[in-house]
Amino acid sequence: MSPRDARGGHDLVGSFLTPEGIVRGRLRVAGGLITEIVPGTVDVGDSTKEHPTVVLPHDSLAVPGFVDMHVHGGAGVTFGAATDPDAAAAAVQVATEFHRQNGTTTMVASLVSAPIDDLVRQIAALAPAVRAGTLAGVHVEGPFLSDAWRGAHDPAHLVDPSPERVGRLLDAGADVMSCITLAPERPGALAAVRDLVAAGVVAAIGHTAATYDQAQAAVDAGATLFTHLFNGMVPLHHRQGGPVLAAQSSAGTVVELIADGVHLSDEIVRWQFEALGPRRIALVTDAMAAAGCPDGVYRLGAMDVVVEDARAYLADGSTLAGSTATMQDVVRRCVDAGVPLAEAIEASSATPAAVLGLADRGLLRVGLRADIAVLDAGHRVSAVMHTGAWC
Repeated sequence: MSPRDARGGHDLVGSFLTPEGIVRGRLRVAGGLITEIVPGTVDVGDSTKEHPTVVLPHDSLAVPGFVDMHVHGGAGVTFGAATDPDAAAAAVQVATEFHRQNGTTTMVASLVSAPIDDLVRQIAALAPAVRAGTLAGVHVEGPFLSDAWRGAHDPAHLVDPSPERVGRLLDAGADVMSCITLAPERPGALAAVRDLVAAGVVAAIGHTAATYDQAQAAVDAGATLFTHLFNGMVPLHHRQGGPVLAAQSSAGTVVELIADGVHLSDEIVRWQFEALGPRRIALVTDAMAAAGCPDGVYRLGAMDVVVEDARAYLADGSTLAGSTATMQDVVRRCVDAGVPLAEAIEASSATPAAVLGLADRGLLRVGLRADIAVLDAGHRVSAVMHTGAWC
C-alpha cells in the first residue's frame, strides 16, 4: 500500500526523526494524533482495511510537517488580495493546498503594508480560515516600517505605530493575530511592542534602520522575533552593529531566515546555525503568489513584482519582493549549505511552532498532532500527512 492510499487511524513503518534522534520502527496514528512510536522490527502482517499499515520506502525519512510563519501566498494567489469572504476562502484553500503538498502543514498568512482600514478588512476576510484551523494566524508585516528599508512595501502606506492604529489592528485580529512586524526606531514603537505583547501577539523587529541600542530597547520591551534577518534592515557594520548584532546577542529571541539561495548566501545561513543553533532560527519562505508558478508579472500588495528565473523583484528592479520558494526548498538549501538535516528540520518545525505558541505540533512525539512530511533520499517531499490524514 502506498502512503497516499490510507485514511484515518493507521500505522507507519519506516524511519522517523524524533527529538531523540532517528528511530526505525512503527509510528501509530489515531484520531489525528501520534499515539505510539515503537522502535524495532515490525510485523506488518496485521494490516487491516480499518487500520492499515503503511510501509514507507526504505530510503525515506518521516519528519515533522513544516511550519511556515511568514508566507504571503502561492499558486497564483495572494493573501489579503480578496476581501469578499468567498473569494478570500477560495484563495486560502488554493495557497494552503499548494504549500501543504510541499510539506507545510501549518501556515501563517502574512499581509503587506496597506492603509489601516484595508488591513482591518483583510484580517476580517482571513479570520474564518484561522478559526477553522486552515491557517494558524495572521502576520501583519507593516505598516510601521522604515521608509529607507521598506523593501517591497509601498512607501505611501508607511506610518508610525500610534496607539490608535495599533489598537485598531489588535481589535480586528483579537483572536487571529499572530505577529506584527515593526521598525523600533519609529515614534511610538516601544509602546506598541508592549501593547502587542500584552495582547498575546508576537512583536517582531524588521524593515528597520534601527541602531543596536534601538533594536535592543525593543527586545527589552518584549520583542522576541527578527523578521527575515539581514533582509530589509541596516546591515551589520564594524562601527554599528544595528539590528543584526542585537539579534545575535539577544538570547531570548528567534530570527527568521529566508534560506532560498537568493535572500541569503549559503555561508551566512551556515554561520547563523553555527552561532545561534536551530532553537533560535525559524526558516521561512516569505513566498508570494508566484511560488509554484511560471515567471511573469505578479502583485504583492500595491506593488508590481517581476519574476525571472524564479527570483522576484519589484518591477523597477530596486529590491527583492518575497520569494518563490517552498519550505522543502529552504530545508534542502540549508542541508546543501552544510547544515545538519536534523537542525534544518528543527528550524522548520519545532522552533516556529514554539514562537507561535503551538505546543501541539512541530515534533514527532506521542500526543502531538500527526503532521508529517516524508522525505526521499534527496530530501524532497514525497508524501504529507496533515492531522492524521494523507494529503
